[in-house]
Amino acid sequence: MTIAYLNGEYIPLEEAKISPMDRGFLFGDGIYEVIPSYGGKTIGTALHLIRFEKGLCEIGIDTPWSRTDLKAIFDELLARNGNGNLGIYLQVTRGVTMKRNHAFPKSPTPTIFAYTFDIPEPDNGNSETVTQWQVSSGRDLRWQRCHIKSTSLLGNVLHMMEGVESGAGEILLFDAEDNLTEAAACNVFVVTKGVVRTPALDNHKLAGVTRDMALAILRRHSSIEVREETISRRDVMSADEVWLSSSTKELEPVVLIDGQSVGTGKPGPVWSAAQALFAQHRFDDFA
Repeated sequence: MTIAYLNGEYIPLEEAKISPMDRGFLFGDGIYEVIPSYGGKTIGTALHLIRFEKGLCEIGIDTPWSRTDLKAIFDELLARNGNGNLGIYLQVTRGVTMKRNHAFPKSPTPTIFAYTFDIPEPDNGNSETVTQWQVSSGRDLRWQRCHIKSTSLLGNVLHMMEGVESGAGEILLFDAEDNLTEAAACNVFVVTKGVVRTPALDNHKLAGVTRDMALAILRRHSSIEVREETISRRDVMSADEVWLSSSTKELEPVVLIDGQSVGTGKPGPVWSAAQALFAQHRFDDFA
């Protein structure tokens, strides 16, 4: 039985209920985070909470919970749910108002919800055991504020289903100039001649915590050249390696895009080295 946290109470997940007048339900008016943990120890916590606070600020939600409060909730949830390999889902919405109105209500009480879910054992750079992704590609049709980690994810959901319905597990998205933005639920890296590249951040891309951790780890602990810059579709399709990154995947290789093999069609050596380094340093302090 999964124990969740809702507005100050720890309760069985199936008993957690919110009002249908909650603005998170009516408008997707909220911010969320997903924080991975292994053996009761969270990863990138400070970076996740910094991004969480920025998102709340971007949409004008004031909350009474400090980072210390949130970390205490995380620790309690992990303990109550067995301290295994768990992801923590955290969401704050603007709260309940009994009049449905697009404009923000005055002084609402935010709704806070968190629960845990199982995540797989992380890979340490072993090309024989890692998940190998087959993806499709498509035009990025989402809104212009993708840097906000909003609970309003319909655009991402529709793109994910575009990939799934084509027989793939994810989709790489390209803007109107045919430059890479991200995937439906991941950031993206490409490797060409040993150089690791990822799209530079702007309002079309979410600043992924795993993305930022991977960049920092490679810069601090390897001689691998890393760049944040514009990446064209041609760059992606001719790359030696392509990776997906997210909190619950860490770094995982893409082996097929639109039916075309990436490089040799197998996880590459730069990915293996990068994920092995990530595994060594995933618990470092990145704040």
